[in-house]
Amino acid sequence: MKLKLDPSSSKPLHQQAEDLLREMIQQEEYRKGKLLPNEVELSRELSISRNTLRQAINRLVFEGLLVRKKGYGTTVAPQNVMSNARNWMSFSQEMHAQGMVVQNFELHISRKAAPREAAEFLGATDGERLLCLERLRGRPGLPFVYFISYFNPAIPMTGEEDMSMPLYENLQRNYGIVVKTSRERIYARAANADMAAKLDISEGDPILIRKRFVLDVDDRPVEYNIGYYRADSFTYSIEFTND
Repeated sequence: MKLKLDPSSSKPLHQQAEDLLREMIQQEEYRKGKLLPNEVELSRELSISRNTLRQAINRLVFEGLLVRKKGYGTTVAPQNVMSNARNWMSFSQEMHAQGMVVQNFELHISRKAAPREAAEFLGATDGERLLCLERLRGRPGLPFVYFISYFNPAIPMTGEEDMSMPLYENLQRNYGIVVKTSRERIYARAANADMAAKLDISEGDPILIRKRFVLDVDDRPVEYNIGYYRADSFTYSIEFTND
């Protein structure tokens, strides 16, 4: 791989270095644990200062893509799904963006009364049976999240849709619904026996619970989703800017 930046580009050098690092860590040798070149060598090769390079590395460390170990070096982080609060995506999109293969371990489709919080958000009447989609998902050989979704009853979903397709692509293709906003809540709990069995962990182990209240481009409710994640397989990053 050619390591070269373009000082004449309008893109700042630290962003160019960040892009180059993102390409580097996709290489098999680095994914298998090879150390990245040290900062002195890499900054010299790229003809940039160590501070500029460190800015790029810090960004990838923050995103959970790199791990820096004092006295050892910098390596690619073990794969887990990474989400952030700035540009939300569906689970499939998050996985694919990070080069991970999605595996579905369980898929259940039914119609049932939703929890009160879901029913109120979706505008369902009391006791109305909503389409419910439950999926146990992860990467090959490792289930790490169990999703339960309820949908706005105004959407004419039948349950016969191709659920192997990413959900939001499915909604757009079949019903012209474009999702735009996800309002989220994330909190930690101990896994009960049923959830522990699904996620292949012990009862009482920590899990992260992520609720999504999804709206379309016209701010109409589309989906109420709750995900139960293995705590060792999910990272959520938040970036704040001081105005």
